[in-house]
Amino acid sequence: MGGARAGDLISMADSAQPRTDVLVVGGGISGIACARALTDAGVPVRVLERSGRVGGRLSSPPLPRSDAEGRPVDLGAAYFTVSDDEFGAQVADWQRRGLARPWTDTMQAYAGDGSREPKPGPQRWAAPGGLRSLVADLAEGLTVETHREVSAVTPGPAVDGEPACGVVLAMPDPQAVRLVRAPMRSARVLADRPWEPVIAVALGYPERSWPELPAAFVNDHPVLSLIADDGSRRGDDAPVLVAHTTGETARRHLDDPAGVVDEVAGAVGELLGLDAAPTWTHAHRWTFASPAEPHETPDDAPYHLDDDLVAVVGDGWGSPKVETAWRSGTLLGRALAARVTC
Repeated sequence: MGGARAGDLISMADSAQPRTDVLVVGGGISGIACARALTDAGVPVRVLERSGRVGGRLSSPPLPRSDAEGRPVDLGAAYFTVSDDEFGAQVADWQRRGLARPWTDTMQAYAGDGSREPKPGPQRWAAPGGLRSLVADLAEGLTVETHREVSAVTPGPAVDGEPACGVVLAMPDPQAVRLVRAPMRSARVLADRPWEPVIAVALGYPERSWPELPAAFVNDHPVLSLIADDGSRRGDDAPVLVAHTTGETARRHLDDPAGVVDEVAGAVGELLGLDAAPTWTHAHRWTFASPAEPHETPDDAPYHLDDDLVAVVGDGWGSPKVETAWRSGTLLGRALAARVTC
């Protein structure tokens, strides 16, 4: 008789363990929305989040160097919009409870030479407590394990050897592809999916001295892609701006995000005609900020779910928006609930 290989032993050990939960890897809005939909359908689910709290790219940490101690600053998504009726109902509930607020329907568009023009568009929404507070609200009552680093998803499916009823990868494709290997179907779906980086720089000033934005697209600029008035969107008029770099600028500074701060502060000051320099700054690197090219969504299914019972969700499945991520997670949760047996 031949001996069992190490991989066979691991597989046999895994199969002896009970499959009690769907495991959602990633606590951003798509992962939390998916877990919420599964919970609502009566499916046991646990969220595994590698950081200390939920939120993902709806990040709004309190910056210790800001003048308003403990005040969150939105460093990820700048705002969100609403077009889907069901997401609209969720936003209406947030608004009713004071968690979300309509912000502006007119952005500014700056050219590289500093000229600007208003750009009317859909209503942009913000959150008085920072956008992360919306993810935290969705996560109320869910089982979330923070500081949980995941190394591999294997057939079964299993997460780091723990069998699961199903596995959801709720993260940018370049992060998800590190967790799966052929012959798993999701490895093929995730391969060669480039994403664009951004460095977000928060800038705190002595006082508000810039022209009304409230947010601006910056076109054809070597450093900047967007500027948001964080005091305006949060509704407290704090003298705080958040600037997003271009992808090319971010790529040059991924190893040292703080190294771009002076360049960004100078560009913002020049573009907005500011006399004062910021009194504090903070840079945050988003290595995978947005998909360079979203996945196709056949049959209007903004997610991937295969016979391995491994799923992929997020804003890579459609237009890269907060609404896309919420809808991706919610619809996947319902589809997965109809297929799994825990």
